[in-house]
Amino acid sequence: MSNLPFGFGPPDPDKPGDNGPSEGGQQPGADAFNQLGQMLSQLGQMLSQAGSSSGPVNYDLAKQIALQKLGGSAGGTIGFASSGDADSAVRDAGHLAELWLDAATILPAGASVTAAWSPRDWVQKTLPTWQRLCDPVAQQVSGAWVEALPAEAKQAAGPLLSMVGQMGGMAFGSQLGNALAQLASEVLTSTEVGLPLGPEGTSALLPANIGKFTEGLELPSSEVLVFLAAREAAHQRLFSHVPWLRQRLLATVEEFAHGIKVDTSALEQLAGQVDPSNPASIEEALSSGLLEPQTTPEQQAALNRLETLLALVEGWVDVVVADAVGDRLPGADALRETLRRRRATGGPAEQTFATLVGLELRPRRMRAASALWKLVGDRHGAEKRDGLWSHPDLMPSAEDLDDPLEFAERLGKPGELDDPMAELERTKREDKRDPGKDDEPGS
Repeated sequence: MSNLPFGFGPPDPDKPGDNGPSEGGQQPGADAFNQLGQMLSQLGQMLSQAGSSSGPVNYDLAKQIALQKLGGSAGGTIGFASSGDADSAVRDAGHLAELWLDAATILPAGASVTAAWSPRDWVQKTLPTWQRLCDPVAQQVSGAWVEALPAEAKQAAGPLLSMVGQMGGMAFGSQLGNALAQLASEVLTSTEVGLPLGPEGTSALLPANIGKFTEGLELPSSEVLVFLAAREAAHQRLFSHVPWLRQRLLATVEEFAHGIKVDTSALEQLAGQVDPSNPASIEEALSSGLLEPQTTPEQQAALNRLETLLALVEGWVDVVVADAVGDRLPGADALRETLRRRRATGGPAEQTFATLVGLELRPRRMRAASALWKLVGDRHGAEKRDGLWSHPDLMPSAEDLDDPLEFAERLGKPGELDDPMAELERTKREDKRDPGKDDEPGS
C-alpha cells in the first residue's frame, strides 16, 4: 500500500515523539491514562455538540465538515446559460447514450433516472456506501486501542473507554469529511472510482466537475458530456443486471479492511502526544503514523481479487462504450485514452479513496481486460461476451488476462461455454447429483 487508511499518516520528523518507541518499551502507564482522562473530561462538551455517532466513525461530523467545505457549490453549467439548461443537457446526453449502448451490449438499460448532481448532492447520496466501506477500517483501529491496554488500565479507565470510542469517531469523522469534500469536487460521475457508490438505478453526472475537466481538452463540452454519460450508463447496466457484482465488489473491499492489523506497541507514544488543552492534538496524534497498519497475506489476496474484478469491469465498459459511440463522436478516441490514463495511473478519486479505506482502487490491468473483452466480442459476438457476467465462475481470471488469446480460443471449443447460462445450469445439475465431489482429491 502506497497510501495509508484514514486515521493514519507518515511520521513527522519534526514532531516530538516520532523518533521511535520510548525507552524501555514499557506499556502505557498510569500517568499517560491520567492525562487521557483529563483530556476526555475537557472534550465532553465538544463530543455532545459533534452529532450522534453509534459506530466507529462520526458520520454526522463527516457530513457537516464536507458540506461546509463545499459551501454553496452548485451543479455548474458546463457552457450552458443556466443550471437548468445543464440539467436538461445531462438528461439528453443520458438518453442518447442509452440508445447507442442498446446496439453495443445485450444488457438492458440499468438506470431509470439520469441526474445532474452538485458536489453536495454527491456527498449526501454516496455517504451510506462510504459508511459501509469505512466502518471496518475504523472498527479495527478502535478495537486495537482497547485490546492493547493492560488489564489494569482497562479497569481503571472503566466508563471512559466509551468516550475513547467517541473521541476516535470524531477524529475519523473529521478526516473523512475533509476527504469527501475533496473527492466531491473532482469526480465526474457516480461510478468513477469503479464502485456503485450512489443509489441503485441512478446514473449521475457532476456538471461542475465535468466543466473543469473539459477546460483543458480542446473538445466540445457536448461530446465530453455524452461520452461520460455513456460510461456512467454502461457501469449502471452491469451493476443493475449482474446481481452478484455489486455485492462482490463491496464485500471484497470490506474483506481487505477487516484484515488491517496495527502495531500497538507505540500506544504509549500516542498517549504522550495528546495535549489535554488542545483537542486538535487527537487527530494529529492519530495521523502521526504510530499505528501504521501492516499488510497481511489475506489482505493481499483480497486486493488481487479486487484489482482483477475492477479491471474486468473497467475493461468491459471501455470496450462497450467504444463500440457504442463508434464514429459518432470525433473526439471519442482522445477521450477514451485520457480516461484510461486517469483510471490506470490513479487520478484524484483513486488517491483520495486510498486515504479513506487504505487501498488504491486502481484497475491496473484495465488495458489487458479491455483487450480480452474486445477479442471475445470480435470472435464470438456480444451475446457470448456479455453472457459471461451471468455468474462469477464464468468470469475470466487473472491468468486469463495474461493470455487473452487462449481464453478466447477456449470459449470457441465445443462444449467450452458455448452457452454460458447452459453451462451454469449443467454445473448446478452435476453438483446436485454429486454433492461431495468438491471434497475429492484434486477437485
